Amino acid sequence: MTAATAAPMRDAPPNAAQRVLAPVVLGVVVIGVWQLLAGSGLVEAYLLPSPAAIGEQIVEFAPTMLSAAGITGLNALLGLVLGSLLGVLAALAASSARPVDGMLAPVVAALAVIPIVALAPVLNTMFGADSQVGRQLIAGLAAFVPVFITTARGLRQTQPVHRDLLRTYAASRWQIMRTITLRTAAPYTFTGIRLASSLAVISALVAEYFGGPRGGLGGLISTSAASSAYPRAWAYVVAAILLGLAFYLVTLALETAVSRRR
Repeated sequence: MTAATAAPMRDAPPNAAQRVLAPVVLGVVVIGVWQLLAGSGLVEAYLLPSPAAIGEQIVEFAPTMLSAAGITGLNALLGLVLGSLLGVLAALAASSARPVDGMLAPVVAALAVIPIVALAPVLNTMFGADSQVGRQLIAGLAAFVPVFITTARGLRQTQPVHRDLLRTYAASRWQIMRTITLRTAAPYTFTGIRLASSLAVISALVAEYFGGPRGGLGGLISTSAASSAYPRAWAYVVAAILLGLAFYLVTLALETAVSRRR
């Protein structure tokens, strides 16, 4: 085999089995080291419960986790949909008129730095202790910013020559928007939604720490840690991680499906 033929083989991208096997092997190694470290006595159990103890709690409290994940997931989903929709509409408004862009830019910058820790108690008090609306609004706020930023950038990627070409064919403004501008911005919008999916879950979890109805994963993590049930708290953390991964994978699959159709 010559060097010329060996180089392409060496630079070939990994296949599906390799892409799946690599993170699985890494995860097994990390869990194995974690188990050895937790059982060695070098670290106190309340600081780092063993994976075996966490697994026992997952099996024991699986129904509670599913119910809590449903509550947190619904809040995150509603916030993600609302924030993404408003982010796209605001980006369209900003790209169509420079004065609107000038007004929205500082507002979005201010929204991006609002601390959830300070906002969550205010919204929970505003909407009542039995309402999930405050948490959904917080998740929507977290989703709005990345979707707005990425969509606004995508809307600016349209080449002027393409718009001029359609104008010569007497295309209306809506036709230009539908056939060129929105299609060009679509990958940027889906990137923002993919980022926003994880942020919506995290924000919904954090909002559950500060009052409101119990039952979500965030509240159960806080309650378990306060009662020194650390393996159980870590089990709920694992459930929260899986929920965030589910949101990310669903949005990634949606992006892939739309990209293939385009």
